Amino acid sequence: MADRGTQMTVTVGLSSCGIAAGAADVMAAFEREIEKRGLDVRLRRTGCIGMCYSEPIVDVDAPGAGRHTYGGITADQVERIVDEHIAGGAPVDEWLVRAEGRDLPDEAYYSRQVRLVLRNAGMIDPESIDEYIEAGGYAALEKAVTSMKPEEVVKEITDSGLRGRGGAGFPTGVKWDLARKQPGGKKYVIVNADEGDPGAFMDRSILEGDPHSVLEGLAIAAYAIGADEGYFYVRAEYPLAVKRLGIAITDARERGYIGENVFGSGFSLDVYIKEGAGAFVCGEETALMASIEGRRGMPRIRPPYPAAEGLWKKPSNINNVETYANVAWIISNGAEAYASHGTETSKGTKVFALAGKIERGGLVEVPMGMTLREVIDEVGGGVPGGHDFKAVQLGGPSGGCIPREFIDIAVDYESVTKTGAIMGSGGMVVMDDTTCMVDIARFFLNFTQDESCGKCTFCRVGTKRMLEVLERICGGEGREGDIELLEELGEQIIASSLCGLGQSAPNPVVTTLKYFRDEYEAHVKEKRCPAHACKALITYGIDAEKCTGCTLCTKVCPTGAIAGEKRELHTIDQDLCTKCDACRRACKFDAVTVD
Repeated sequence: MADRGTQMTVTVGLSSCGIAAGAADVMAAFEREIEKRGLDVRLRRTGCIGMCYSEPIVDVDAPGAGRHTYGGITADQVERIVDEHIAGGAPVDEWLVRAEGRDLPDEAYYSRQVRLVLRNAGMIDPESIDEYIEAGGYAALEKAVTSMKPEEVVKEITDSGLRGRGGAGFPTGVKWDLARKQPGGKKYVIVNADEGDPGAFMDRSILEGDPHSVLEGLAIAAYAIGADEGYFYVRAEYPLAVKRLGIAITDARERGYIGENVFGSGFSLDVYIKEGAGAFVCGEETALMASIEGRRGMPRIRPPYPAAEGLWKKPSNINNVETYANVAWIISNGAEAYASHGTETSKGTKVFALAGKIERGGLVEVPMGMTLREVIDEVGGGVPGGHDFKAVQLGGPSGGCIPREFIDIAVDYESVTKTGAIMGSGGMVVMDDTTCMVDIARFFLNFTQDESCGKCTFCRVGTKRMLEVLERICGGEGREGDIELLEELGEQIIASSLCGLGQSAPNPVVTTLKYFRDEYEAHVKEKRCPAHACKALITYGIDAEKCTGCTLCTKVCPTGAIAGEKRELHTIDQDLCTKCDACRRACKFDAVTVD
């Protein structure tokens, strides 16, 4: 970490979100400018600090002046920052998003957060074990293996109230204790990093920004249950996470934090990475273990549960990335400190990936029990563009849509479940009044239907039949009985599927039918999409009173469907119109109508 007392430090966020926005070019520009001027400046990388909406992010940390954070920086802007701020000592105010001692607009993004899991994200170099150690890393592991018995570690996790952050919310300490009590010498610990929900990027960001915290949590879990071998199951679509995790494992092994006789305690642990091929079903723990074993990733009947018979039929413990990332903090700070955050039944914090129709999309960590309104409006900045909040999808394809009427519910396991949704791993997709809820249900069901492993007839065939009905409705061909058919199929799939994917696949349809039934009825009975989103049910036209004949619409129309002379009323040929919406977006006079 930066030594503020001796040297100026420039830090560039180089996680996937930053790199995609051009952070690598920004880093290279700083290298050139600093070298050209011969400045005594330390240039370093870090992970995602959470402000994905403002990437690339650059921190300038000057001795005595504190940290100044710039957002949305391009390579062309680097020279001015170097000239005025780094060399001249005067921050470029119009590009700042955060600064110590100053109340800038984006400060609201952090003022309500409590960062336990993300304590090091955006602060340390994720490829430097020294920076992790300087931040207190591996002290919890040393404490656990040298001064605590395995059962004491389990009790500390149990007393903290930590529940699995992968979706089900099962008490972590109870899960560990079940595995610890199993007889036999060989046991395994596994990190489920097969994050596949659309709109979810919590696990990826944690692994890219602070891989050692997850590795340390895994090692503590291994000691607690008596395991000597661990696996990270990470989808291959996360190459940067895999790379940084590999560096962390190699460095930790060289320092003796994993391997033989850790801290001279007699505890030993080997750790490996298994890259998954991107099958959503492998997020289910028995399918995940089958994949590690080299078999097709398909769920099996439980019991026996993994705690008794898991990887290679040996007792195994599986938690997701976020769950393990909490462990070292709990061991270092105590169960009581962790339990002081959250609610009576949902302790601690939760990391959410804010996506969709939200002003400040990114990664946030808030105490359990904060309301949806606080997360969306205060932390996320609300819905942009003057539109109204309509619903939020929680729990990914396995979750459900929570409507505006429940915006003041507490975000905890019990409250969310009562709405028909689930907490899930933390994806939070916000929707506004332009979103068609029937189309949203179709989108998520299309995903789960495509990802079904095919083992269960109800999941394989039932979701296909539901998807066909939804596509028919969105295509303007809905018929009487379709809504009732969706309800019947949903009930049967939930009751008859083997694993969590099938049992929850109908949830987006079930919850939208529950809260937005009027939209389904408008599609089926009136052949109308209230949100003006389903192309088969809308028509583009031009308002004669507003059209000025500016010809902007004709210039952007890809099919030549719009005709009209300059300064005269234009018309749209419905046979040629593809309803691409380019004309409406281009019109400066709101003359293009959608009916």
